[in-house]
Amino acid sequence: MAVRKILHIDLDAFFCSVEEQMNPALRGKAFAVGGRPDQRGVVASCSYPARKAGIRSAMPMSQALRLLPALIVVPARHHEYGKRSDAVMAILRNWTPILEQVSVDEAFLDLSDLPEDLETLAKKIQTEVQQKTGLPCSLGGAVNKLVAKIANDVGKSRSAGNGPPRAILIVPPGKEAEFLAPLPVKTIWGIGDKTANRLAELGIKTASQLAAADEEFLISQFGKFGRMMKQSAAGHDDSPVMVEHAVKSISQEITFERDLADRERLIQTLHDLSAQVAFRLRSNSLEGSTVRIKIRWPDFSTHTRQVTLAQATCQDGVIFSTACGLFDSIWAPGRPVRLIGVGVSGLQTPFRQLPLWDSMDEKERRLLTAVDEVREKFGKTAIQRGDQLKPGFSHPDGKRGQH
Repeated sequence: MAVRKILHIDLDAFFCSVEEQMNPALRGKAFAVGGRPDQRGVVASCSYPARKAGIRSAMPMSQALRLLPALIVVPARHHEYGKRSDAVMAILRNWTPILEQVSVDEAFLDLSDLPEDLETLAKKIQTEVQQKTGLPCSLGGAVNKLVAKIANDVGKSRSAGNGPPRAILIVPPGKEAEFLAPLPVKTIWGIGDKTANRLAELGIKTASQLAAADEEFLISQFGKFGRMMKQSAAGHDDSPVMVEHAVKSISQEITFERDLADRERLIQTLHDLSAQVAFRLRSNSLEGSTVRIKIRWPDFSTHTRQVTLAQATCQDGVIFSTACGLFDSIWAPGRPVRLIGVGVSGLQTPFRQLPLWDSMDEKERRLLTAVDEVREKFGKTAIQRGDQLKPGFSHPDGKRGQH
């Protein structure tokens, strides 16, 4: 069996690299891309000089500014990032059709069919991406995805200086366990703080200790995940590079600028989010069977509830009514809400038989399709519900997100 050649590529500080291209005056400066601090914005990405000051992704922007008052805050331009991501992925697909895009700035490539060694291939790809897009990237390589990804992370962590790491680290075949051995167990996919702390209590702190641990003991402590952890710690991973990522769920959420405790406005927000999720389902010719809501309280604790429907749907009303029921099962009157979201999973392509007479569901579907077409042509506010037009109605301000 031929040895696999897997590369993991990660664009270095991608959002910041794009912003530096669009505004060269930012180069060498400490800046962060993200939301405004007065609107509970968070750091989406930060430049390497900012990282030297302790700024990190997902940090509240207000905290980042307390750490570094001179930090420059740049609003995100996701459309621009998407265009440049597409350009990079097009370059990678010229190297191999076996490409798994993990995120806007990250991908796995299976280069097993190419004759060159991984070190040579990584250098060529890094150079081409830099020359054609101006974007720096780092790469890790190995015989599998697990070790390739970890190699990239380790390579970047070893980089010094204020600029992009542009790291390349290749783990030779047969050296997977040796490479992983001294690394902390948290390096292994799937091991978070809670599991790492439990392993530490058992005297297991490094990958080598985990790989050497008794399998039956690990299973007794962690179930089937115990076996998976042991295999991963030894560098074993047979997962293929997935050419296409199927959409598993569609969701929409909003973070309020101020905590919101008014039920009427919260329900109105649920309606708006449900309508957006339903529109995206129909736009992708999908239906979903499981509806869920997410609520985050002011202390940042987050709760989710979900229910599986008897029949898959893409209708605003069904998703909204289900979301309202879930909301009432969590929320206590007067309790402030920081974030609220609606999602649908269990996605499938609709299958419909044409009835002799239209059912109510079919009529609703046709009506919603017509509404979608009007909104696509004339804007999302071209058609609104009547209660949204009543005097005094206003939507709670907030930061929206979708997945």
